[in-house]
Amino acid sequence: MKVISNNKKAFFDYFVSDLVEAGIVLEGCEVKSVRAGGASLLDSFVQIKNGEMFLKNAYIKPYEKTSSFKPDERRTRKLLLNRSEIQKFERMVKEKGCTIIATKLYINNEGRVKVEIGLAKGKKLYDKRASLKEKSVKREIERSSI
Repeated sequence: MKVISNNKKAFFDYFVSDLVEAGIVLEGCEVKSVRAGGASLLDSFVQIKNGEMFLKNAYIKPYEKTSSFKPDERRTRKLLLNRSEIQKFERMVKEKGCTIIATKLYINNEGRVKVEIGLAKGKKLYDKRASLKEKSVKREIERSSI
């Protein structure tokens, strides 16, 4: 598994649960661009519309070696999931007020581009401070042990 893009900010800003692997529909040379590492999940989110899931605002850089067809970098891309998984996510969004975010973009062992998505609940400011404190304590422990 080759990780292309991690959404580190997602874990800092949200409590993430229920991680699921989803396929993504890409056009033309977008796959080549992803393989070259030209993708970012910052500020991306998932929206459910008419029983289908769509990844919005994810950036995939246009492939340089192509001249004829260049899709929009931030276009809406369809995610491929089972109907039961989509319904589960939709129910959680309606009942608990969660959002769905993309946490990781990677190429699996079969050579397919996959997106890891999860349910996210927003953190309060004091939760973020606690996360920063835990990180700094971990860092200090590692430094002292070396």
